[in-house]
Amino acid sequence: QVQLVESGGGLVQAGGSLRLSCAASGGIFSINNMGWYRQAPGKQRELVATITSGGSTNYADSVKDRFTISRDNAKKLVYLQMTSLKPEDTAVYYCNAEVKTIKSMRIVTTDCWGQGTQVTVSS
Repeated sequence: QVQLVESGGGLVQAGGSLRLSCAASGGIFSINNMGWYRQAPGKQRELVATITSGGSTNYADSVKDRFTISRDNAKKLVYLQMTSLKPEDTAVYYCNAEVKTIKSMRIVTTDCWGQGTQVTVSS
């Protein structure tokens, strides 16, 4: 069974930095897009950044020039380097991956989510 496990969240002062990591495991054949989303209290989950298997990236306007997404395809890892953090970045951050597995000799694509990691930025 595919699992995504995030780590690296925590409490940081405004202007500080954090690096989130997400490890994918569990019978994975390949991974297409990977990404980070976040959900603040009382708000909908929103896209933060995505990265294709070829390394093309996309960012929400609110995090451009502050956050950097990267991945290690061989190790099935995706990272989110966050700098110049603001209180409004406070949220639970979720890892997402479009994962391909082989079931009954067929390739099955599943949209997978991690359990989330809390990021709190104090002012």
